Amino acid sequence: MGKGEFAAEKLEKDWHKWRLKKRRVKRRLLDVGDKYDLLEGAPQARGIVIEKRGVEAKQPNSGIRKCVRIQLTKNGRQLTALAPRDGAIKYIDEHDEVIVEGIGGSKSGPKGDLWGVKYKVIKVNGQSLEMLRTGKKEKVKR
Repeated sequence: MGKGEFAAEKLEKDWHKWRLKKRRVKRRLLDVGDKYDLLEGAPQARGIVIEKRGVEAKQPNSGIRKCVRIQLTKNGRQLTALAPRDGAIKYIDEHDEVIVEGIGGSKSGPKGDLWGVKYKVIKVNGQSLEMLRTGKKEKVKR
């Protein structure tokens, strides 16, 4: 690697040659992070419930986690979101409008024993799911 007075051309040529070895540069140029973020960088997103489903927990746990399949209104993509806590799935019906956010796993991934479930429901028809679950509010009919 040249360090002399006239070494700028060599340094620039080497930088272009090796820049794709740098992880951040490669991820930015290939749009790797954006491909798998269904919310497209937003903290929350709105969607319509397509169906309710149960997701089995990973080993060594057993149990069926209550989830819903959602189609996002902003880009039409579908995702699976968890209905957190006991009895929350009872307040979510098909064709309800829900707001989802990330579930808080490492590197925006799934949390705990859930296969591929990266999001959770926080609001149903404009009402907080936690308030509905605890009985402090009633669900709005649309």
